[in-house]
Amino acid sequence: MIARLAGTLAETTADSAVVDVNGVGYLVLASTRTLDALGPVGGLVTLLTELQVREDSMTLFAFGSAGEREAFRQLTSVQGVGGRVALAILSVLGPEELARAVGTGDKAMIARANGVGPKLAGRIAMELQGKLGTPGLAGTVGTPTPKGGAAQDALSALANLGFKPAEASAAVTAASEDLGPDATLDALVRLALRKAAK
Repeated sequence: MIARLAGTLAETTADSAVVDVNGVGYLVLASTRTLDALGPVGGLVTLLTELQVREDSMTLFAFGSAGEREAFRQLTSVQGVGGRVALAILSVLGPEELARAVGTGDKAMIARANGVGPKLAGRIAMELQGKLGTPGLAGTVGTPTPKGGAAQDALSALANLGFKPAEASAAVTAASEDLGPDATLDALVRLALRKAAK
């Protein structure tokens, strides 16, 4: 099982990316939210992944946070929701927004995603009642993967030190906000480590 990829972003398309890990290029499908947060080609990225094996294919899906991956797992447990439909939903609604839409039974909100009709939106809202917004999801909601060179390098540094991707992302994002866009890698890593230790 491939649970995480850390490497160099080799290329991106509208719905996928290729991550080069020690010379091996992994093609991953991802939501537009995750793809938008990856930063420029050539930068270091760390992504959580979910491998789906079918009779005729193996597909690797990638996520910028543990919350997004958990939401994906819950969505694909609903009959009629495959990996691509789940990504379409997560491109329109972040994990927190999805949990809110399911919690309030807002089928119209879920049906905004491509490929999701009213009937399927209703099934998702009904079957996922009480399943989203679990403790594993709450800690990572709304924590985008930091963008840019120094932030990406700091994220990679924390991941190499053993921090979970969501923890590293939250700490680097907080450090980036405190230090501003011109922060050096050294300053970012130091402050992120202090924030992660709290």
